[in-house]
Amino acid sequence: MSEKLSDTGRATVLQPLFDSGWAMVEGRDALVKTFKFKDFTEAFGWMTRAAMWAEKWNHHPEWRNVYNRVEVVLTTHDVGGLSALDAKLARKMDSL
Repeated sequence: MSEKLSDTGRATVLQPLFDSGWAMVEGRDALVKTFKFKDFTEAFGWMTRAAMWAEKWNHHPEWRNVYNRVEVVLTTHDVGGLSALDAKLARKMDSL
C-alpha cells in the first residue's frame, strides 16, 4: 500500500514534474497535465500504452480524451492525496 508523500518527498519528486508541465489541481492534492497529439489515433494509442502501465502498477488515472488531447489527473484515492505512485506514473506518461 502506498503512503501519502511527505513534505520532503514532495520537494524531491514534484519539482521535476512541474518542470515538465504537470501542475497541481486547484482544491485537490492531485496532479494534472494535458497531453496534445497529432490526431485522435495518436492520442488513443498513447492512452493504450499508458493504460498498460497503470494496470501493471494497479494505479489508474482519471483522464479525459477529446480528439487529440488527453487530460490526466493523478492522485491516490487510498491515501487521500499524492503518493510516490502518482509521480512514477507521471514520469512514465511523460516518457511515452
